[in-house]
Formats: sequence, C-alpha cells, structure tokens
Amino acid sequence: MMAVSDRIIRVSIAQAAPVFGDKRASVEKALTWIQKAAEEQASVVAFGESWIAGYPVWLDVCPSAAMWNNSAVKSVYAELRQNSVAVPGPKVEQLIHAAKEFNITVCIGMNERVDQGAGQGTLYNTLLTVSSDGAVHQHRKLVPTFSERMVWGESETASLCSVLTNGFRLGGLICWEHWMPLARMAMHCSGEHIHVAAWPTVHDNHQLASRHYALEGRCFVLAAGSIMPASALPEQLRGGTNLPSDAWVMRGGSCIIAPDGRFVIEPIFEEEKLLVADINLAEIDQEVMTLDVTGHYARPDLFTFEVKS
Repeated sequence: MMAVSDRIIRVSIAQAAPVFGDKRASVEKALTWIQKAAEEQASVVAFGESWIAGYPVWLDVCPSAAMWNNSAVKSVYAELRQNSVAVPGPKVEQLIHAAKEFNITVCIGMNERVDQGAGQGTLYNTLLTVSSDGAVHQHRKLVPTFSERMVWGESETASLCSVLTNGFRLGGLICWEHWMPLARMAMHCSGEHIHVAAWPTVHDNHQLASRHYALEGRCFVLAAGSIMPASALPEQLRGGTNLPSDAWVMRGGSCIIAPDGRFVIEPIFEEEKLLVADINLAEIDQEVMTLDVTGHYARPDLFTFEVKS
C-alpha cells in the first residue's frame, strides 16, 4: 500500500501590538517580526487586522466615538488618515523588500488610503499578502462591520481568491467576512491550503468562526489577532472609557487550526509572541473524504455559484 506523502509547511503568526497611530514605527516593528519568523524558517507570517497602524478599537470602547461633529473624534480620524498606507507606496515597498530578502510570505492587515483616481480619499480595511517573490495581493474588506462604516469604505469582489506562493495556495478574509457564507464559498473555490483569518482580537466567537472555516473549507487557518492595552487608546478619547491604563482592550487570542477543526496551537492571550507550527498539507487530502464543499458536496447539478467581477 502506498504511503501518504507528507507536505510539511512551517507557518507563523506575529501576535504583537503595532505602534498605534504611527505607520512608520509600525512598519519598522513589523520588519523585526518578519525577520524573527524567517529565523524560525517559517514560510509565511500573518499579522492581525489593520495592524498598520492599529485597529480603530476606539469605535467600540469610547462612548463619544459616534457623536456628530465631535472635535476629538475628528482629530483621531485625521491621525488615522495620515497614518494609513498607500498601495503601492513606500511602506509596501519595505514589506516587499523584506519578503524577498527573507524568502517568506507576509500577510498583514493595514489601514489603506486611496489618494488618486476612483474613490480618492476613501480609507479601506485591507489585508495585504506579499509573496516571497515580491508579488502583492490586495484584499479590501467587503463590508465594514457596524461602527467601522464611519471610517472605512466598501470594497469589490475581485480580490476574493487565494494566491500561489512557496508551493501552496494562501488566502485570507477579514473579521466579519467569515460570517458571509458566499464570501467563504468564493475563497473555498480558490483552493486554499492555508487561510489567514485576520481579526482585531480572536475572542471566543472569532475562534468559533475560524474553526468552522477550517472545518468547512478543509484548510489550515491562521487566526491572527493583536494585543492592545487601554493606555494605547487615543489620548483625546481615553478619558471617557473609565478603563484602567493596564486593562487589555485587545487580548490577542491568536491560534492555528487544522482542517478537522482542532487546534494545532491553542489561543494565546495577553502577550507578544511568535506562534510557529509545522503543518502537513497531506491532512487536507484526508479530510476531504468526509466533506468537500467545492467538490461532490457542492452539487453543481442543483446549485450555481458565481462571483460577479
């Protein structure tokens, strides 16, 4: 009897706090974590949602965030715009250089700013994948969630696909997109081996969604979250929260999940840490025996699925 051929890939998640509100310093910090992952011989390193230069968690925890014409909120939003990243642009070039230098694929969330052409001035919640050969794949969150619509615009579907890098197919979705069944199906159809689930922080429901994604898509999932103490909230808004400065606003919770839904690395909270694991892509071949949502379980004779371009 022929043995199953192993396909071992080393993957990693950089669970770290960006330098909130400072894109230059955040990119510099990202470069150090990319190098750490490369030194661990990882083929891919994932960061959390809008990691450059920080998820605007003040939308959730600062009571005055939605008040009309609030001068403090407008000031914080202006800082967010000024520290958003142009794609392409010099900060992306730094990430490209690092991916090529260290022969590693980087998947990192960022606040993206459009300065020219259609949508000029709009900010997007973007997940950028930079392959080890320098190729860039840009996915913008389709629908900003709830209060996020005050800072980010809606996106198109063209980026709902995985990319081939280092011999495997890598894809990703951002936060609440993991509860959009058709967005999930589009990604499943792209043949992901490894999926980056980018979250601001990976709490219980986010772990549930990430494990379901792995089980449904028969792929490995890197659920990446960030950490943030209350002391990092914008000074203009911090006073209204009544949170002690050492309280955690985002706790991390990053984890790595196998195609059968089990944890390869269980969630880790409240510390900066590089999660590293060796995964065997041969597990995917085994698990599709019982469920294959893009194969015989798709029932194309009964159902039609289309992603509009």
